[in-house]
Amino acid sequence: MHKFKIVKTEKSEFRVQFVYNSEVMVWSENYASKASAKNCVESLKKNAPGAAVVDLTKQETGSGYRFEIDEAKNGESFVRFRAANGEIMVRSETYKSKSSAKSCIASIQQRVAEAPLDEAADAS
Repeated sequence: MHKFKIVKTEKSEFRVQFVYNSEVMVWSENYASKASAKNCVESLKKNAPGAAVVDLTKQETGSGYRFEIDEAKNGESFVRFRAANGEIMVRSETYKSKSSAKSCIASIQQRVAEAPLDEAADAS
């Protein structure tokens, strides 16, 4: 089952995770408040399903809410989701194949809108 978690960091900040079973698919930057982390969840639910996919390794460009596929220093692929203002909202781990990065995006687009926020895992 796909779901959101908000976890509290060691510095008492908050990070959003989008999780499938126990695997973290993407995670956010740290937010100073839990309310800001919840805003991130709501924005992902609203904007990720129909967002464009831009492959930066092919010099594609985009604007607005979008997924980006990029290459890490080790040559593996990873995914970022950018807000309309260009800020990175979440990013993924690295994948050995670009097809795995594309599968990550497809899974998020198909399931994020209906994914619950796991209140049991929700940080206080």
